[in-house]
Formats: sequence, C-alpha cells, structure tokens
Amino acid sequence: MPLQVSNLICKILIQKLAGIYIHIPFCRQACNYCNFHFATSLRLKNELIAALINEINITPVFEGNEIIDTIYFGGGTPSLLGNDEVKRILEAMQKKFVLSTTAEISLEANPDDINADKLSGWLSSGINRLSIGIQSFDEAELVWMNRAHTAAESLHCIDEIKNAGFNNFSIDLIYGSPLLTNDNWKRNTDIVFEKSVPHISCYALTVEPKTALSKLITQHKKANTDAEKQSEQFLLLMQWMRTAGYEHYEISNYALPGRRSKHNSSYWSGEKYYGFGPSAHSFDGNCRRWNAANNSLYIHSLQKGIIPFEEEKLTATQRLNEYIMTSLRTIEGLSIEKAVAGFGKHFGEKILLSAKKYEDSNKLTCQKAHLILTDEGKLFADGIAADLFF
Repeated sequence: MPLQVSNLICKILIQKLAGIYIHIPFCRQACNYCNFHFATSLRLKNELIAALINEINITPVFEGNEIIDTIYFGGGTPSLLGNDEVKRILEAMQKKFVLSTTAEISLEANPDDINADKLSGWLSSGINRLSIGIQSFDEAELVWMNRAHTAAESLHCIDEIKNAGFNNFSIDLIYGSPLLTNDNWKRNTDIVFEKSVPHISCYALTVEPKTALSKLITQHKKANTDAEKQSEQFLLLMQWMRTAGYEHYEISNYALPGRRSKHNSSYWSGEKYYGFGPSAHSFDGNCRRWNAANNSLYIHSLQKGIIPFEEEKLTATQRLNEYIMTSLRTIEGLSIEKAVAGFGKHFGEKILLSAKKYEDSNKLTCQKAHLILTDEGKLFADGIAADLFF
C-alpha cells in the first residue's frame, strides 16, 4: 500500500518537515577505500532488523506536528536486504511517523544486487529513488577498488532500473584513482550522458586512515593518489557536466532540472533528521546524537529497550560554523542575511571581511549578499570554510 499522510494531519497549518536516515551495516565484501561502519557477515541480519524496528518504535519524536519528507536507506549495502525486510522497515516508519504524500524514499544499491524482482519489490514497497554505487565503468578500476560488481553489471543495471519504471535515480562515480586517465574519466561521464542519468554524485578518491587502501599504500603495494591529477579531473568534470545541462548544485552532486536529492539537500540546509541503525546520526536543530558503531552492542542494547547513543549539544558558534561549511558547498552559497538573522550582525560583518581575500583571488564571488565559490574556489572549499570559522 502506498505510504500516505492522513487528511487530518494535512489540515495542520504549521508543518515541520524532517528526514530519516536508516543505516544498513552489511556489505558483500569490503571496498578497500571505505571507512563507513559495516560487516561482511550477514549472520546478525535478522536480529539487527528487529533491533532497528524496535529503535524506531521507542524513539521519541522531535515535535508532534512533523511530517517526514525524506527517507534514505544507506550503508553498507541496503540492497542486500530482501524485499520483505525493506517493506517491514517502511511499515514501521509508517506506523511511527506521518509521511508526506510526496516523500522521497531512497535506497542505496549495488549493481550486482539489481534484478527485476528486487526492482519490482522496491517500487511496490514505496521506494521511489535509487542511489547506485557504480564508482566506475572500467573493469580494471573496479578490481583495484575491490568492488563486488563488474563493468558489464554497471552498464546493464542502468537499463534495468529505467525499464522497471524508476525515473528518479542517481549513480556514484569516483575520480582521482591512480588508474583513472583523463580519457577514461571522459568515457565514464559520457556513459552518464548517453544514458540520461538524472543525478550523479562524484567523489575524489580519499585515502582514509585505518582502511585497507591506506595500509596497501603504506606497504607500497598500491600507488597513492595525486592531488594535482584529482584537481584536474574535478575541473574537467565541472566543465563536462555544465555543458551536458546538469546543475552543479553541491560540490559533489549534479542533477538534471528537478532531480536534486531532497534528502541530502536537507542536510546542507540544516534541517532536522532522525538516524536509525548502528552508527546513524540524528539532529534536532540543537543537539546531535549518534548510535554506537557496533552491531552486537546495538542489537543487545535494543533487546533491552535501550538505544546505545552519545550526544552533544551544539553551541551557537558550532551551529554557525556548520552553516558556513555546508552552505559554501551549495550553488546558493552562504547567505550573509541568514548568518546575521541567526547569529548577529557582528558575525555577518566578520564573514564578509574574512572572505574579501578569496574574492580578490577569484575563489569567491558575492552575489546578492551570498558568498558563492567559483570553480577554482571549489578546489579549496574546506580550507576556505575553515578560514571563515569562528
């Protein structure tokens, strides 16, 4: 049955929208660059789903008149779940929360998990957007990353998704690996254009501490990344996507008109969200909390009716710094008016003063009291944001 909001709730004049993130901590195998929380054994899958549903049931809502606008199954690899398991989780959501009739409900999937039965089941359960972890259309790169799927599966799954009736989906691509030449990078993006993929998320390969990739590089068994090459491929990507008609609405995200990710956009605009599952984060506007990143601890705690989490209350300065960091990543940029309204005139003036040197060096522009990164500025986004912090 489609997920619907009741007529009674529709009559509420003030509706606060929120999102929900669900962490599914299982993967078929470990990608060598990944530092997210996951397990490659499915032994505890049944117990974890039961614990996750229990967490949903006992979690207090932020406010009584909220409407949930987005749900996102992330991981890990949510596509490892059976259709009945996805349905059970969504039914628990429907009983606990009021969902918008136009809610964006996304599920991350790997190409090797996609088939007609899975796609049909996802649609019938209420999933209306997919995020596909393709990473590359090149076989050698996929092997180098230790991905579980093949280049042929990368290509085929896009056709399967479209044929099943999904008109809203995204794919992930990684650039800047030692194997990726500019010509192969162009081929990867040309496939996106040829297949009219509505949304694409592109990330520079990052060598995270305590990952298999970091260890292999330290042992000189794999080549390290090249920052100059990554910058070049990012600049090429921005040019190609713009020419193809994609909106570069966040540093790592590009969308055809009307196909922005509503869920991720809510993070960047500072909206509230719930997080369920081990390692999942929640934010109520003032306080951030995160669940234990341990499957066994999570399960055993929920069996006792206890959610294993830590939390911190953000100071006004921390909230402002988060706004600076996230807003600069977006196409709309950092609103001086919003900073002044939320934190005071002094802060707006100081941001403008600190930003002046980046305007002079063509890394920032000020348009209608919004600070917006240029293409060159996007290469230094984190550093510029940090320099504007309080």
